[in-house]
Formats: sequence, structure tokens, C-alpha cells
Amino acid sequence: MLATPVPVPGRLPAGPGWRFEVKWDGVRILADTTGDRLRMLGRNGRDAAPAYPELAGLADLPPGTVLDGEVVALRDGVPSFAALAERMHVRDPARAAALARRVPVSYLVFDVPVLAGEDLTRRPFAERRAALETVPLPEHVQLSPVYEDGDVIWAATRAQGLEGVVAKRATSTYQPGRRSGDWLKAVHHTTRTALVGGWRPETNGSGRIGAVLLGAPDADGGLRFLCRAGSGLAGALARDLTAALRTRERPTSPFAERLEPVDARGTVWVEPEVLLDVRYLTRTPSGRLRQPVLRGRRDDTAADPWEV
Repeated sequence: MLATPVPVPGRLPAGPGWRFEVKWDGVRILADTTGDRLRMLGRNGRDAAPAYPELAGLADLPPGTVLDGEVVALRDGVPSFAALAERMHVRDPARAAALARRVPVSYLVFDVPVLAGEDLTRRPFAERRAALETVPLPEHVQLSPVYEDGDVIWAATRAQGLEGVVAKRATSTYQPGRRSGDWLKAVHHTTRTALVGGWRPETNGSGRIGAVLLGAPDADGGLRFLCRAGSGLAGALARDLTAALRTRERPTSPFAERLEPVDARGTVWVEPEVLLDVRYLTRTPSGRLRQPVLRGRRDDTAADPWEV
């Protein structure tokens, strides 16, 4: 179940019928024990359990249980997507174990669609939350707190540098696969997942990646240009992107429109398969991202469509 952006940016609903939670800056995961082993499913359906060995205790949940929550990694006491990005692609057990010691994650749980084989999706949120609070949670797993005053939690998340707030109607059912108006999200910073369509080398002749060209798929299946971005492109992300993009080069632009020379000049075109998380200030009337900052590579979800 997905949340819908609030109709007026920064303005949360009010009244006794709403509950409020922090919008955590991490990766959405369903922890599923309905089969013969623990699965940790991202929004694209891939099993992320091998990447997070410190969450293996979730396998001891009551059989036939599905929890919904967010995996986060802390840096200086605040969830950091950049720190988490180092973890999410790893499948080698030895490397995953080493990273778990160096950059441990937490799983913040906020819903329980299925408990011990009982489908709770038609129950109201308040009842599901009460059921969730009875579930014994293992190490590195905790409940995401719920609040009744949206204005207070909105101010607190801004002061603490958190991503934002999710408002949930207390009577809301759990609606898998839907972006419902019963769950509303308000964010302090706007982010999206974009596809890399090309890269530009640094201007000093080093041959290293200095910027990437990002795009979004539109309703007709074309790749629309969002921006050229270089801020945040350093360290592990730069090394990871270099390896990923070198094997995806192509002779022509993958973008549906012809780009301006300032963007196209010197660009190495690539198949639009690599996903990046990008934070930005606003979008221009033509759809371009203003002040984009790259935060990490993703493989847990699909690209956000142009129309979003």
C-alpha cells in the first residue's frame, strides 16, 4: 500500500480520525514468513534478505506473517540513504556480513497485513496496529512510533532533518498495490528514482564520471530528460556507477527528445537500466529537476514515471 502526496505541500490532515508517523528515509520492505523461509521483498518483488543478515531474526516471527516497514541505516543518528545504498545491492554473504558490522541497519515496522496466517488487510489501521504491538520483534527490528498530533511531528521531523510525515486514517484498510488517499505523505525534501541515460566525464581529463544524465519513462514508453547531475557523485557511488555504466554503452541517445548541446556535448550514452535515487528542490514547468543531488543507486524499485 502506497501513500498519496498531500494536496497542499506541507499541509497535513487534522482531526481525531488521523494517525501520524515519521516518513523514514530508507527502503520499503515486506518481511514475509508465509513460505518455508524468510523473504524480504522490495517494491520490485526481489528478495533482499541476503543483503541484511542482521535481520535474520525475522525468520522467528509466527509462521504465515507479513510485516510492512522500512529498512534504514543511520549516520550521525539520522537515517541516511547514502549509507544504506552501500548495503542494498550486496548478495555475497561474506561482504554482507562485513557491511552489517560496519553499517548496521534497522527495520522499522509500521503495519502487519497478515499475522500467523490471518489476513488483516480488511481490518482498520487502528486494529492492525494493536495486533502489530503484540508481535515479538527480534534484534534490529522495532515499531515505528505513532503520534496523534500531526503539526508537532511535522515540526519535529523538520528540526531533526528527517524526510517527512505519513498521515494514516485510523479506519483505513490495507490496500495492496494502491496509492490510497487514506495514507498521505508530506515531505521536507523531494526525491525520486530516475534512470541513467548517459554520463559525462570530468573536465580535467581524468576519464572519471563527472555527471550523469537522468530520465523518466513517460506514459508512451519514451525516456524523458530530467536533468544533468553531478552533486553527490563521489566515493563508493562513483566507483559503482563506473563499473555499471561501462558495460551498458550504446552509440545513440536513449532519450525521446533531442537534448540541448550543453547537455549532449561529450556525453557517453548508455542503455537506461541503472537506477539512481535523486533529491531535488523543485521541477520546472518543462519537467526539469532543479538543484539535483545524487544519493545512491537503487535496485529495489522501478523508476518513477515522468508524470509523477
